[in-house]
Amino acid sequence: MKHLIPVTLSETDRASLQTFIHAGKANARTFTRARVLLKAAEGWTDQQICDAFDISRNTAIRVRQLYLEGGLEAVLHDKRQARHRQALSGGQAAHLIAIACTPAPDGHDHWTLRLLGGKAVELGQCPRPSRPKPSASY
Repeated sequence: MKHLIPVTLSETDRASLQTFIHAGKANARTFTRARVLLKAAEGWTDQQICDAFDISRNTAIRVRQLYLEGGLEAVLHDKRQARHRQALSGGQAAHLIAIACTPAPDGHDHWTLRLLGGKAVELGQCPRPSRPKPSASY
């Protein structure tokens, strides 16, 4: 199957990719993306690339898109993940751990998350926790 997104590498980009691959100082996923980009520029079809590197067609397409949208930098370096706000501060977490290390309430043999959450709210350590959303099951 022919690829839908043609890629043309400049000599500078091609040399940078070759140097990057031969330096050997990155994770396997990044090396694979670099090799996919080189083969895509050589005119390999998506099927040939998928077979050679044992990747999905979507991965081959995504590498092409990354290069066209962000250049070599986007292919060789992953975007940083967005950081999520911590649910508890360090002090609150320490207090919760201390509670969990105490004997469980009467009628229970261990602390559950629900019991710990209720105790933290009771002690004013945090606002009332929201109920977890049910996860999709397939």
